[in-house]
Amino acid sequence: MTRRFVIVATGARTPVGLRAPTSAAAVRARICRHTFHPTLLDGAGDPLRFALDGRLDPDRFGTLRAETLALTALRECLEPLAPLGRIPLSLWVGVPEVRPGWFGADTDAVMRVLTDELMRRARVEDVMSVPLGHAGGLAALCLALRELDVGRTRACVVGGVDTYLHPATLDWLDDSGRLCTSANRSAFVPGEAAGFFVVTTDATARGWRLPELATIRGVATTREPNPLASGRVCTGEALIAAIAQATASLHLPQEKLATTYCDINGERHRSEEFLCVPLRLPAPFVDANRYDAPADAWGDVGAASGPLYITLAVASAQRGYAHGPHVLAWTSSDGGIRAAVTLTLPHRHEG
Repeated sequence: MTRRFVIVATGARTPVGLRAPTSAAAVRARICRHTFHPTLLDGAGDPLRFALDGRLDPDRFGTLRAETLALTALRECLEPLAPLGRIPLSLWVGVPEVRPGWFGADTDAVMRVLTDELMRRARVEDVMSVPLGHAGGLAALCLALRELDVGRTRACVVGGVDTYLHPATLDWLDDSGRLCTSANRSAFVPGEAAGFFVVTTDATARGWRLPELATIRGVATTREPNPLASGRVCTGEALIAAIAQATASLHLPQEKLATTYCDINGERHRSEEFLCVPLRLPAPFVDANRYDAPADAWGDVGAASGPLYITLAVASAQRGYAHGPHVLAWTSSDGGIRAAVTLTLPHRHEG
């Protein structure tokens, strides 16, 4: 990257909060929204475990949920930009990979709603969905930075949205042993959420008089040759490469990572893959085995994961509880994409 890129606004809607600050506060307080769906049962006939959005009808499924989640987070993200009028913005959104209960038509429906909302508030330059599941949001950031770097756009709204609340999706997870039930030990609690942030150059942020909430030091995507569906042993090659690339600009040992956010969710294959990282790439970390896994609070939120981790990092600096200025977030999609981003948070001046 030849320019300095900064985060200037964030927005979120999660099972533990309707806005970014409340979501971050709930995660910090270890509030857990894993509960039982009031009507759905798993394959064993037990109540279905799910991290539900508390304001949405639990019997409303799929795309309609995703649209509401995404619109709420997008609107919050755009609030600090409102005084600037109809500025030029691009929109890059991570969405689920194609799976039972989510297809290309679902992505198109969500993107139409988001594009219409953005057009009412800004001059839309470009719109793109990135259907890469967990890695989608950070992969969208990687693509957006390329556009910013060559000057094709002045600012990008980057985000992610996901919900597993669809009967076909839940049956698929249950049949594959990935749904958290009494019978599945290496499994996850599905959730639903959306996260968005605005990224631009430091020069544009100064011109628009927007605060620099975080600086992006590096971002990378790689492809794992032995993903989950391959049946082969994954030794973390792609995840290690993504983290190495994302942290390459850090001046070590002075700028070690104090905090790591990741999408470890209870599935054994994710934990085992990350175990390879501290063995082969210890240098960037203060303690590579110390990480935050927000799925413990809001369930697995799929394509919303990466953008939400950025909102958590920003909130930790704004509220003064960040362990240090340098933060890593990484995500892993079922299809094999691994994505990582390194942020440097602003110094908090004591009043």
